[in-house]
Amino acid sequence: MRILVAGATGVIGHPLVGALRARGHQVSALVREESRAKALNEDADTVVVADALDQQALLSAVSAARPEVVVHQMTALRLLRDDPAEAFALTARLRTEGTAHLVAAARAVGARRLVAQSIAFAAAPAGDPVLDEDAPLYVDAPDPGWAATVRAVAELERLVLDSPDLAGVVLRYGTLYGAGTAYARTGGTGQAVLAGRLPLPEGASGITSFLHVEDAVAATVAAVESDATGVFHVTDDEPAPAAQWLPAYARALGGPPPRTIPAALAPRLLGWFITHQLTAARGAAGGRARTALGWKPLRPSWRDGLGAE
Repeated sequence: MRILVAGATGVIGHPLVGALRARGHQVSALVREESRAKALNEDADTVVVADALDQQALLSAVSAARPEVVVHQMTALRLLRDDPAEAFALTARLRTEGTAHLVAAARAVGARRLVAQSIAFAAAPAGDPVLDEDAPLYVDAPDPGWAATVRAVAELERLVLDSPDLAGVVLRYGTLYGAGTAYARTGGTGQAVLAGRLPLPEGASGITSFLHVEDAVAATVAAVESDATGVFHVTDDEPAPAAQWLPAYARALGGPPPRTIPAALAPRLLGWFITHQLTAARGAAGGRARTALGWKPLRPSWRDGLGAE
């Protein structure tokens, strides 16, 4: 198949290009101008250049690739370390405006399928500790930044699933670990844990569903080649409370054990989002992806590698 990977130099997009080519697909990499040089060194058959927020330029690039399947891996999270506010704001625009432009371009060139990246940790904190894909998203979160992020995720999913003439697939990836992620030793979370800057609020019952980058790539390949449509959680098999995974992660890194802080102090010390993730977040049930996509993780538990890279 002819496949276009938008966001082809990202932490998933980069290995995904090679994985698809290894299975015999003709893969075009869609990148921004500043990523052209890096993309030319990748395994893509063709590199096309456009800013997804420029509708006409994006249409021209997608037209040149003539894809049968489009894969949306676009974010601006590369900016997180230098400018977190800009990273989240631009990612929200890519999930809304950028997705709308990509959908329109895919339809214009006759693509039949669109597979898009989403997140598995945006559910409202209500009900069971582990939720399936039908649980409502936290669009009314009390933190304005997180509410904006979740609303952008909801809009991305709506655009992908409601587009005429396109078979839409939304992959809600779990919290990514592995090379190039925040949870790698050199990543932002890894460095914070090694420095003892990520304490545990008392209780720490928030649930995280993890996913290794290599498993994210494999699930995306399965989604490209499948006929299934809809929303799928793509996670490992062991959702874990923060009180369990954070001390184990610190040990794997060789860092100090996380200290415990009063729950009431957590928002001031850690910010709303991290406090929410550690104390109230729900995990994501991943059974549908295994059934519909025929995929299962090679690392079924975060214990198999969190902190090893």
